[in-house]
Amino acid sequence: MRYYSTLFACLLGMQVFAQDSIPATVADHAQPTLVSRQFAFTEGPAADKEGNVYFTDQPNDKIWKYNTAGQLSVFLEKSGRSNGLYMDAKGNIIACADEHDQLLSISPKGKIKILVNNFGGHRLNGPNDVWVAPNGGIYFTDPYYQRDYWERKQPDIKEERVYYLAPGTKVPVIAAADFVKPNGIIGTRDGKQVYVADINGGKVYRYHVNKDGTLSGRQLMASATTDGLALDSEGNLYLCGNGITVINKNGQQIGHIPVPESWTANACFGGKDNNILFITAGTGIYTLKMKVKGGE
Repeated sequence: MRYYSTLFACLLGMQVFAQDSIPATVADHAQPTLVSRQFAFTEGPAADKEGNVYFTDQPNDKIWKYNTAGQLSVFLEKSGRSNGLYMDAKGNIIACADEHDQLLSISPKGKIKILVNNFGGHRLNGPNDVWVAPNGGIYFTDPYYQRDYWERKQPDIKEERVYYLAPGTKVPVIAAADFVKPNGIIGTRDGKQVYVADINGGKVYRYHVNKDGTLSGRQLMASATTDGLALDSEGNLYLCGNGITVINKNGQQIGHIPVPESWTANACFGGKDNNILFITAGTGIYTLKMKVKGGE
């Protein structure tokens, strides 16, 4: 995930997939439906156990809620400039907040707890996207995107990596490195595999999860400039950027979902039956009825 100030630079280098037919995973005759366009730049969708979806409007420093009845409300006014979100097993929102480059836990009542605020005594680049594994461990990407609300003009940490925070610990470890700029991240329900989008590298990789939580066995899944990622129950991967391109577990493209915005930042599955694809795209948010359910 990233944010509007870098949008046009990324679009210039974007590799566009062939515009194939709508994937079979989309419900018959369904198309992205605009819910609202009242935001500066939407990001970080994450669903709770009931299917309510939370998402960020980072430039306006808010987290919004879209409930299963289709109602929009502001969940949190000051979110630390949260970007990527994910729900933990207790219903807390785990948030990548780059106002002060922290990883936060936000309770259902909006109480904020800082989980991580540095690595090795150095300020993080800017936690961007996050996935919580079944064991409660947390993976997050840490690219550097210069923000206009920062006083600093260069990173404290040169490398842009994926970090892992083990359950019950306060110090993250390097889970994977060797990226140009890691961005979107998602993992499988069994906790055995993690996908990472290297947005400036134009690649999406799949990793094996080791016993200590680190990632190994990098496998190229797609060559495309990709922002956020989502998984369905059949193991298909949804690559956000130029609309949403869908690839199967073997890396084969099975379709493309056009979204009527210049950039699609992210997506997640939500709704009462976990079969609604919720899409954050520029100033708007969209929903799309699916034949499959969420699989992350």
